[in-house]
Amino acid sequence: MTDVNRPYVADKPAERPTNEELRARIPGWGADLDPADRPSTPKERFDPGATGAHWEFPDRQEETFPRERSIEHGMLPPVFGTVAPLHGLSGLIRRTAYARFGEGRLAHWLLLIVGDRVESTGAHLRAALALRPDDPVTETGVLTESAERELAAFRSSRADTSHRWIDPLLVAGPWVITGWIGWRILRAVLRRR
Repeated sequence: MTDVNRPYVADKPAERPTNEELRARIPGWGADLDPADRPSTPKERFDPGATGAHWEFPDRQEETFPRERSIEHGMLPPVFGTVAPLHGLSGLIRRTAYARFGEGRLAHWLLLIVGDRVESTGAHLRAALALRPDDPVTETGVLTESAERELAAFRSSRADTSHRWIDPLLVAGPWVITGWIGWRILRAVLRRR
């Protein structure tokens, strides 16, 4: 029974070695037991004077335009991002999500997802109107694996092989539907003339 590791036997484990025994056996063991030896000890100590902070509450960032915030929060944080302000229809949808529903509600998150989809659809349309449409074949990474590796992947136990059959539908589906709707609109306009 001496060749079997201790965690796999049913009898009571041996007594825990003392700190001194472990320190003698394992180099560096217990280096952070004494708080004076811990590198993070000065950071763990609450000493506002040592940080150089001269305020109780940080100066607030100026809010140049209304920012969205969840209804659970009484105020915006002192500093917040302004890189991508909300705009257009997607911004209206997202503002509605923040103004009417708390973060614990499904409607809040579904409206944020809808706002994201509206924004991405607008970006696709702007790219198409600028005569630089997106290229779903190369931008989605469909061509990253050669045909031989693709067949080998189906025979392997990779986790992504179970949903590969639906990937072309998810990637091409919105493009096909948008093209079909565009064709119907164009055909209706041409018939009226």
